[in-house]
Amino acid sequence: MKQWFILSAIGRDRPGLVAELAQLVFDCDVNLEDSRMTILGTDFAVILLCSATASDAGDRLAVGAKRLERDHGLTILLRHLEGGRRPAVPAPGTHLYRVRAAGEDKAGIVAGLCRTLAERSVNIADLSSHSRPGPGGSPHYELSILVEIPKTLDLRELRSALDAEADRLVVDLSVDPA
Repeated sequence: MKQWFILSAIGRDRPGLVAELAQLVFDCDVNLEDSRMTILGTDFAVILLCSATASDAGDRLAVGAKRLERDHGLTILLRHLEGGRRPAVPAPGTHLYRVRAAGEDKAGIVAGLCRTLAERSVNIADLSSHSRPGPGGSPHYELSILVEIPKTLDLRELRSALDAEADRLVVDLSVDPA
């Protein structure tokens, strides 16, 4: 029977982290199914979706993860997915859309827009954000969210609610099919 795992790791950014984690997965006879990796601040963050058929794969991953934590200063979380992986994006009964926001960087943009989505049972499949120097040197914030909108939700009502929140936050917003 196939087992599923999420392995996440955070550590000071340096060459070789991905190679070490990929080698751990390979050495444990585990298949790397999906991944997200990025530099955040001075650290490198990794999330891996893995599968295995060997009954001891989780134990082997856990032992290897502890070794990487000790030897390379990583913080690793290993989680067994009891129910297996979820359906592919978009989930059945949903439409896939991209929500984008941009404006002056300030606290509350992600919280406000994500709360608006959550209140309407819109699932976030992927989110990325960046703060960069904008015109005149002031910080400019860009947010991109891939969302699964229930087919039963009135898209005009969702757009109206998101527009109202964008006005409150003073950001430009777009909602488009993905």
